[in-house]
Amino acid sequence: MSALITWISRPLLQRYALARPNARSSHRIPTPQGAGIAVISATLVVALAWAAWADVAIPPALVVATVVIALVGFADDIVSLPVLVRLVLQAACVGAVVFTASDDARIVPDLPLALERSLILLAGIWFVNLVNFMDGLDLMTVAEVVPVTAALLLLGLLGELPWPAVLIATALCGAMLGFAPFNKPVAKVFLGDVGSLPIGLLVGWCLLALTWRGEPAAALLLPAYYLADSTITLFRRIARREQFWSAHRSHFYQRATDNGFSVRRVIGEVFALNLLLAALAILTVRAGSATVTPIALLVGAIAVAVVLRRFSRPQAS
Repeated sequence: MSALITWISRPLLQRYALARPNARSSHRIPTPQGAGIAVISATLVVALAWAAWADVAIPPALVVATVVIALVGFADDIVSLPVLVRLVLQAACVGAVVFTASDDARIVPDLPLALERSLILLAGIWFVNLVNFMDGLDLMTVAEVVPVTAALLLLGLLGELPWPAVLIATALCGAMLGFAPFNKPVAKVFLGDVGSLPIGLLVGWCLLALTWRGEPAAALLLPAYYLADSTITLFRRIARREQFWSAHRSHFYQRATDNGFSVRRVIGEVFALNLLLAALAILTVRAGSATVTPIALLVGAIAVAVVLRRFSRPQAS
């Protein structure tokens, strides 16, 4: 479904949603953006149909928030919304998901519920935006989302994740696989904000469901590369007093292409790293050991650090 909608919509996107190269772009020719319409619509249709057939309740607030944040992204793809407007609308969507969750869904029960939900709100806004920030190279989001959602599916089959999150993750994995042939180097179409923002919301909600299930280490390991690249880059830009909210080319994966890495090599290394992180996350859940979990977190942190260091150093000619 995702591939079909992408193929049908590409001529319209070519006409109305063209991403033109600039100094911060990784592409060199004008390329249509907005294929996230296909990915998100396919994800929601399949997940909701599957949920109805299996008698599984997907939170209505999540569905509505996903549609709204996709519309915000689409508007930004077309007319470029002001930063504050985008942030307020994103906060409203994330907040609708977080504050409508059951009071029994807790991470740190000793914290006041309002404080915990407020912290989750801030983390959710950051996660939505970091997925958007990292969507700057052909197949990058595919290389991230497919291993993460496939791991969530496996955890669901092992009985370690609630079924609503399993259905969302599985449908999103399939939708990203349908989009992948159109986005392989050199990409024929991009996701656009209409895709990256709601993907961040959906993946973030699935990881939150995993955390509420009592598996915070796994929820941290799965997106560890995205978290590290985006967060380190953010703090570096703040330290340099740069406009950290503006587009740039200082992420590690962007610096890698400037340092002599081919796009395919960058994506290959990110994909391999994410497979390792997924294996470590599953190990922490299945082992359920106070010894295994910190070792897995340490191994994951070292693996991410190695890749970031490689990306930041020029390659020998």
